Amino acid sequence: MAHVRYHGRRAASLENDAVKITVLEGGGHIAEVLDKKTGVNPLWMPPWPSIEPAAYDPDDHPVYGGGADASLLAGIMGHNLCLDIFGGPSVDEAKAGLPAHGETSTAAFDIERTDDQLVLSATLPLSGLFVEREIALVDAGRAGGGLIRVRERVDNMGATDRPVGWTQHVTLGPPFLQPGHTQLRVSATQSRVYEGTFGPADYLAAGADFSWPQAPLAAGGTTDLRLVNARKPASGYTAHLMDPGHEHASFLAYTPALGLAFGYIWRRADFPWMGMWDEHHSRSQPPWNGAVLTRGMEFGVSPFPESRREMIERGQLFETPVFRWLPAGARVAVEYWIVTRPAAAVPETLGWPGQ
Repeated sequence: MAHVRYHGRRAASLENDAVKITVLEGGGHIAEVLDKKTGVNPLWMPPWPSIEPAAYDPDDHPVYGGGADASLLAGIMGHNLCLDIFGGPSVDEAKAGLPAHGETSTAAFDIERTDDQLVLSATLPLSGLFVEREIALVDAGRAGGGLIRVRERVDNMGATDRPVGWTQHVTLGPPFLQPGHTQLRVSATQSRVYEGTFGPADYLAAGADFSWPQAPLAAGGTTDLRLVNARKPASGYTAHLMDPGHEHASFLAYTPALGLAFGYIWRRADFPWMGMWDEHHSRSQPPWNGAVLTRGMEFGVSPFPESRREMIERGQLFETPVFRWLPAGARVAVEYWIVTRPAAAVPETLGWPGQ
């Protein structure tokens, strides 16, 4: 297929009258979901130069920090897939070449394109997995806006059952993300603040349990997580159990000044957890350099970013598993949808397309 270039990266795109979606060959990231009416891509574009993951070398590219997350940060954009871990590798895994959030986000993807869909595929040699994503544009009908279906399949090519993390690391950024103005709706119930120090400017009470959306502040009182935090600098992470009383789970973000709502909907049985990551100009080390504003809306099989051993030892939170098993030789498939729509007010929830 003929590739396009997106911020200097090899990419492929699909578009219709309402929306344009762009994916990267290196890492398979969904880098752009451009709403054509507003001209806004709600997804995060890092302020540092982006390179192909295969081109990253720690000696040649100190700008990315040099840690286990450096190869990921060198090429990250928008929505990356965390597989088969969600969090950092162990010391031994890092020595073996496993980057933060697993090798998927730095893998070389093959991309096939037809008129209405993209099919991305990659083999993960360190994990013994094969991953495939089918991305299709669907007519949004009377609701207007954009409607994108993502079907994701993972094959365990090994002869052993494998415990994995599997998280859709969706990250919002400016100009869509506006502190103190962007509103969030999440089908969450029980929640917990990250249990240790998450960042240099944590403002929530570490390890506290609460009911969505009122999160306890470290200084006392609570804050409503339905409004994007305006504190600066600030850092934080909260884990949320999706409502077990509903078949589907979703999040929706709405920025009034743009009249644009953007969100995802998925089957709760596939991804029972969402993590919300708050970074508001707090990280001073390279490549962050105090210049980043993001809000991660990270739905998956795990509540917290942590090592594989920590994930397995935790086992459950709120009587819900915190990882998923991939049986030996098996294929596991999931489906989720990306939605953009014009809005004069924030809807409370998203309905499963076709219902």
